[in-house]
This record gives sequence, C-alpha cells and structure tokens, in this order.
Amino acid sequence: MSAPTHQAASAGPRVSPRARDAKRFIVGIAAIAALGGALFGYDTGVISGALPFMEDHFGLTSLGEGVITSALLIGAAFGSLIGGRMSDALGRRNSLLWAGAVFIGGAMAVAVSPGVPVMTAARFVLGLAVGSASVITPLYLSEIAPPHIRGRLVSFNSLMIVSGQLLAYLINAVLARWEAWRWMLGLAALPAVALFVGLFFLPDTPRWYISKGRRDEAARVLGRTLPAEDVPAELARIDQARELEAGARRGAWQQLRTPWVRRLLLIGIGLAAVQQITGVNAVVYFAPKILASTGLGTGAAITATIAVGAVSVLATAIGMALIDRVGRRPLLITGLAGMTVALALLGASFHLPHSAAVSALVLGLMVLYMAFMQATLNTGVWLLLAEMFPLKVRGLAMGAAVFVMWVVNFAVALVFPVLLDAIGAGATFWFFGAMCVLSLIFCKRYAPETKGLALEDLEHELRKAAGAEAVGVAVAAVDSTD
Repeated sequence: MSAPTHQAASAGPRVSPRARDAKRFIVGIAAIAALGGALFGYDTGVISGALPFMEDHFGLTSLGEGVITSALLIGAAFGSLIGGRMSDALGRRNSLLWAGAVFIGGAMAVAVSPGVPVMTAARFVLGLAVGSASVITPLYLSEIAPPHIRGRLVSFNSLMIVSGQLLAYLINAVLARWEAWRWMLGLAALPAVALFVGLFFLPDTPRWYISKGRRDEAARVLGRTLPAEDVPAELARIDQARELEAGARRGAWQQLRTPWVRRLLLIGIGLAAVQQITGVNAVVYFAPKILASTGLGTGAAITATIAVGAVSVLATAIGMALIDRVGRRPLLITGLAGMTVALALLGASFHLPHSAAVSALVLGLMVLYMAFMQATLNTGVWLLLAEMFPLKVRGLAMGAAVFVMWVVNFAVALVFPVLLDAIGAGATFWFFGAMCVLSLIFCKRYAPETKGLALEDLEHELRKAAGAEAVGVAVAAVDSTD
C-alpha cells in the first residue's frame, strides 16, 4: 500500500496563520475576561457553605445571617450603577483591573474579618466589585468580539457565573470537614489575581479607543480579530454607531416622558423583580441551611449543595440553546409554571417527619426548581432586558432594571433567614410559590416577545403594541362611564 500523498493528508479547508492567531487571541480574551463572571458566581455562592460555621463562630442571629449575606448584594447594586460610568471614563480593561484589585482586597478582608461589623463592611466592598464586573465584563466581551461570535462570547459570561457558583460549592464541600470557612471565602483571591494579572496582557476595546480619539490603537485591535480587508469597514461602523448613541443619550430623559417608553421601562423593572422575588437566590445562598433544617448534618448538607450548582450549569446551557428556538415568552411562562409546582411540593415536603428520604426529597425538589429557573427565567429575563428597550433609553433603562434586580436580591437575602425562623421553611417556600403565580400572570400579560426581530424592527413593533393597548384601555374607560 502506498503512503498517503501530501494532498490527501491536507484535504479539507485550510486555516490561515492569521485566522489561527485571531482565534487564539479571542480565546485568550474570553478566558481572562470571563474570570470576572466566575468571580461574580463564586463570591455569591461561597457564602452558602461558610454561613453555617460563621453562625457558630460569631453567634449570629437570623437577622445577622441576612445582614452578612445581603451586604454584598447592596454593594453590588451600587457597583452596577458606577460600573458603566467608570468604564466610559477609565476604559473597559482598566475598569476590570480596578474590579480585580477590589476582588483581591475584598476576599482577603472577608477571610480575616474579626467580627460582624468588619465582615459586613468587607462584603459590601466586595459587592462593589461584583456589581461592576456584572456590567463591565459583558460590555468588554461584546465590544471586542467579532460580530459573528459576539452572542456566544457574551453568553459564555453567563455560563461562567453559574460555573463560579458550582466551583464555590465544590470547595465548600472539601473544606467543610475542617470547618475552614475563612479559606472558603479567601480562596476567591486566587482567580482574582489571575484576572488582575491577565488583564495587563489584553488591550481595551476598539469602541473605547475610538471614543478617546485613539484610532490607530483601535485599528490594531481590530486587526487581531478580523481579516485586514474588513478593518476599515468595521472602524466606520463603530464611528457611525457612536454618533447614533451620542444623540440617543442626549434625548434619553426626554424619551421617558413618552407613555409607551415609560410602560416598557416599568415592564423591564417588573421582569427584573420577578427574577429575584421568585426565590432563586434564597436557594443559592442558603441551600445548606435549608437542607440542615430537614435533619441533615452540616457537612452532608454542604456536599449535597453541589447538585444545585451542577444542575444550574447544565440548565443554563440548555436555556441558551432553547431561547432562540422556543421564544422568550413561552420559555418564561413554562418556567414559572414549573417553578410553581416545584415550590408547592417543596413547601409540603417540610411537613414530613425528618429522615434521610425526606432530605433527599427536599434536595431533589430544590434541584428541579433550579433547573426550571436557570433554563428559563434567568436566561429569558437577561435577554429581554438587553433587547426590549429603544436605543434612546437603552442604557438608562437597563441600568435602572439591573439596579432594581440587585435591590430585590438584597431584600430576599436579608429577609429569608428571618422568615425561616418566623414561619418555617414550608410556609416560606409556599410564599415564593405564590410569587411565581403572580409573576406568571405578569409575564403572560406584559412580557413582550422579541424572538426573530432586529432591534430596530422590535422598537417599531413594541411602539405599535403599546399604542394599541393604550387605545384599548381608553375605550374600556369610556365604556365604563356609559
């Protein structure tokens, strides 16, 4: 048998060295920048394993648990407000550098905190980094990625958030046997150092360079991600987009006086509240405490929480695959219906006698609830908030909705342990089930469908729909007076 020829061995499409370099550059950017998402997930998830030991160490009351848990979240609310402005002034990369430094300092301060006041303050500061990263990381990725992979690269950040939570649960389970809660919290400094150091090797985004008049640097970055012949057209496109957005920002506040725009803003804020009031982060932050209330030991409860993180990662990936096929509204409605059933059964399970079987049942129902939540509501709400607002108010409206999301998250984390003690786990989860029913009614009535529409066409359709509804309301009001 003759040896294969060179032509046969090299059959198939050939990839140029320039294309290979561009792919490596983009993969490197994604790997480093998405560490911001992983840190977001780790720092929100790690408290679930540390809290049972902190409760004994500091003698925490239920309110104290809520305060320490929610301090990070109120910091994140303010961090999300300053993140966008800071990234415009300092640059996307430099702002992530700042967030990385705060991640490092915050993780170390939390790990060595001598008491509740210092711990609370340190978690608030850490929250500033979490909130900033939640805004800056997807912004950096969306602006530096080539158009044909932008959606996948930005969605990768969402996957990294739940992956960071899963990593936190795994580390919690390993360290729980030594009750090493300070190490659980402090280990967040390691990926933060990787983020901080890695960013020194990355450029800023072409859009930011152009906004500062640094056109040559923008062209160099584009030259590393696009074919050389496409760079001039992309530079022109960025110039045109920035001019449109500059005009849009000048008219943002005036646009909010328009009834249909105000209505969309209120719907967006409602969707942001729905994502949190249905109880997802009560499970993320307090899963071991919930499982321990069924009679499961602390170490076993922390280990069992790994299942919650693993299902969250898998369900998020499934949601990303379904969202463009099924549509936003059907996904939200289906998910909320499934969450309602899971929470109703979860509440009922706490009225059964404590046993290993009941603990397994509670864990299974929590996992079922998280699967519905992460695959539908979590994926759908973030996408709707990014799509549903008209250009002239997009930044302002998105910022307002995300701020409300963090504030409601803060309220749930603060109140949940108090509710557990006051009315019990069963009634608490039935309360969240009732919130799911109200959220289902809200989404069925108000959530827009944005599938398959360009943003410009979507703005036209939403304007028409809001106008038609306003006419219907006016007619109903006239009829009621006759």
